[in-house]
Amino acid sequence: MSDWRSRAQRPAKRAWRRSHERYPQPSPPELSMDPRAATQPAPVEASVVTSGIYRDGHRLDAPQSVTGTCELLRRQPGTMAWIGLYRPAEAQLMAVAEEFSLHELAVEDAVVAHQRPKLERYGETLFVVLRAARYLDDIEEVDFGELHVFVGPNFVLTVRHGEAPDMGAVRRRMEDDPELLRRGPEAVLYAILDAVVDGYAPVVAGLQHDIDEIETEVFGGDPKVTRRIYELSREVIEFQRASRPLLDILRALSAGFAKHGTDEELRRYLGDVADHATTAAERVDGFRQILTDIRTLNATLVSQAQNEEVKRLTEASYTQNEEVKKISAWAAILFAPTLIGTIYGMNFDHIPELHWSFGYPFALALMALVCTCLYLVFKRRDWL
Repeated sequence: MSDWRSRAQRPAKRAWRRSHERYPQPSPPELSMDPRAATQPAPVEASVVTSGIYRDGHRLDAPQSVTGTCELLRRQPGTMAWIGLYRPAEAQLMAVAEEFSLHELAVEDAVVAHQRPKLERYGETLFVVLRAARYLDDIEEVDFGELHVFVGPNFVLTVRHGEAPDMGAVRRRMEDDPELLRRGPEAVLYAILDAVVDGYAPVVAGLQHDIDEIETEVFGGDPKVTRRIYELSREVIEFQRASRPLLDILRALSAGFAKHGTDEELRRYLGDVADHATTAAERVDGFRQILTDIRTLNATLVSQAQNEEVKRLTEASYTQNEEVKKISAWAAILFAPTLIGTIYGMNFDHIPELHWSFGYPFALALMALVCTCLYLVFKRRDWL
C-alpha cells in the first residue's frame, strides 16, 4: 500500500489524537474482554505473539518489534507483513493502528471485542470479525473465541481474544505451502477462514454426541435432563450466532472477487470454505430443531409421569378410604353392644329391668339385633 505511511496523513492523525486527549470521548457501552490498568501500559511487543516479513511465500525476517516490522516493510517493496496480537490493551493496539493507518472505528471494535461476525471495508483495508469455537471434551462444553483480522494490500494483522483458533497452526500451514502464501494477504485471510470453519467440525460432532446422550436420558427418565437440555440449547444458539453470519462474510468476499481482482485459485479455495461453512450452519440449524423437539417430548413424558403418579396416589387414597370405611363400620357394630352393656352395667338401684328375670336374655337379644341391623346397613352400602 503506497500511501499507508505518507506524510500527508501524519498531521491529521496527530490532530485526531490531540483532540481525543483534550476532549475525552465517553466510554462505549460494551466492556473489554481483557481490561487492563490505564497507568503505565505495557509496550505493544508484550501483546505480539509473532510477526514476520514474507516475500514470494517465504519468510525473510521475524522482527522483534512492530516498528522494526514496519521499517522492513517500507524498505523492501513486494513484501508482506503478518503480525499476530493476543488480547492487546487499547494503548498497545493504538500504537499498531498508527503504524498501519487503521480506521479508528475498526480499532475500537478490536479493543472492545464482543462483536458479531462481520466484514467491513475501510478504503483498501478489510476488517473481518470471526467467532471461532472449540469443543472441550472433559467438561462437554463449547468454548468460543473471537478473532479480528485487518487485511491490507501488504499486511495482515490478527487480534485474537480467546484460545481459538490456533493461529500458530495457520502460520505453519501457510509457511509450509509457499505457493499459496505468495498469493498475498488474501491467501492468509483464506487460511484463517478455513481454520475457523474446520474448527467447527469437532464442535458439531461434540454437540451431536451430547444430543444422542440427552435422547437416551429423556427416555430413561433422568430428572436432571431438563437442565442439560436448556444448557445445550443455549450453546447451540451461541454456536448458531457464530457460524451463520460467516456465510454472509463469505458471500460478501465472493461478490468482490471481480472488482478487486481476486486470484482464481483463491476463489476456488474460498468456495470450498463456503461449502464447509454452509454444511456446519445447516447442521446447527438441525440441532436447534432437534432440541426443540426433545424439549417438547421431555415435557410430555414428564407430564405423563406426573399423571401416572397422581393416578397411583389416587388409587392408594381410594384403597385407604375403603379400609377406613370397613374399620369405621366394624367399630360402629361393636359400639352398639358396648353401649347396651354399659347402660345395664351402671350401679343404680332403680333401673326398671334390673330385677327382671328376662333382663339378661333381653340385653343379649338387643345386642344381637342392633349388630345385625348395622351389619346389613353397612353391607348394603358396600362398607363391608
